[in-house]
Amino acid sequence: MYSYGVMVALGFAVCAFLIYKHAARLGLNKERVVDMLVLILIGGIIGARLLYIWLNFGYYILRPIEIFDLSKGGLVWYGGFAAGLIAAVIYVRMNKMDFWLIMDLIVPYVALAQAFGRIGCYLNGCCYGVVAPAGFPISVAFPGSIVARHPTQVYSALLLVIIYLVLRLRQEMPHFKGAILLSYCMLYPLKRFIVEFFRGDNPRAYFGMTLSQVLSFAVFFTALIIFIRKRSEWKRYLESK
Repeated sequence: MYSYGVMVALGFAVCAFLIYKHAARLGLNKERVVDMLVLILIGGIIGARLLYIWLNFGYYILRPIEIFDLSKGGLVWYGGFAAGLIAAVIYVRMNKMDFWLIMDLIVPYVALAQAFGRIGCYLNGCCYGVVAPAGFPISVAFPGSIVARHPTQVYSALLLVIIYLVLRLRQEMPHFKGAILLSYCMLYPLKRFIVEFFRGDNPRAYFGMTLSQVLSFAVFFTALIIFIRKRSEWKRYLESK
């Protein structure tokens, strides 16, 4: 058993349980919601792995057997997010469920599950940071390394917990359908964009930015545009009542 896989599984189990309890409050079919979560998890892992392989194609073309080895991580979140979102869209349409309502329910817990996964990254030693300045109070030297690095996995985990708390508070306040999902699609890219400056495992090849920063930039502004449009529609609806 590898710590990374254990933490991903633990994060999924905890968050599935919390979503199951929360779904009842919204009058949703709890079993269908859990079925969708399993589908999202499977699709997300496949999508995250495929994007990672594509970005490291030269390595895996010479070592094809390692494509199926997830013991050392090797997942790109945006690939997983896209694939998981597609899986969710397909499932809710097949079962005639409200997409925005369902996604508003689950995304805060997705952030919490990600926090578990980042702790798995820390235990695994992947997604590490750049070398920390001498005397920096928060740094870690992973096994096999003689330098102390920024614990970017821990930074990410703490910020993801904050995102989870913000979104959970937002859930309890009046909001339009899609507000929670779109808020996540702005908060997570913002978090990722900032943390990437401290990451030491991603090359900066696009105007001094990593691929994840470019994707974060695109996702953030796309979500912001949709958020503004939907909020305006919601305000007009409230004013017309």
